[in-house]
Amino acid sequence: MTDTLLTIPCTTLSGEQKTLADYSGKAVLVVNTASKCGFTPQYKGLEALWQQYKDQGLVILGFPCNQFGQQEPGDEAEISEFCEVNFGVTFPLFKKVEVNGNNAHPLFVELKKRAPGVLGSEAIKWNFTKFLIGPDGKVERYAPATKPSALKADIEKLLK
Repeated sequence: MTDTLLTIPCTTLSGEQKTLADYSGKAVLVVNTASKCGFTPQYKGLEALWQQYKDQGLVILGFPCNQFGQQEPGDEAEISEFCEVNFGVTFPLFKKVEVNGNNAHPLFVELKKRAPGVLGSEAIKWNFTKFLIGPDGKVERYAPATKPSALKADIEKLLK
């Protein structure tokens, strides 16, 4: 990962400061999430990936986002409880962010530059857009409809 991506500060739901440098040498899957979205059941698939690959070097980072249809209205405590109770989420979750527009979190600004979407558009279309970052800093982008299990082959390549 290049320095820019490594040094962007992010805050966990519990208030801890992190950067991607904390996950250096790992494959990192960054996902903008929401609790009231048609794709919300993907939390289960993300947790399954986390359980299967975390000991081999995969990290999953969830970033709740309320920009699409107001599908993440809760505060940090509500988001944390929802994810734990309904989907058994144990991978790291971060404070709510915006992913598009003038207030987009710098991490998502950088990820969108490195992995533009369809037709070169940088905008994130909906919740559960996924960015897989290899230990070398290369970024792959996946659409919201892409099920977490569909990423297994790409994750396994990065973990070898």
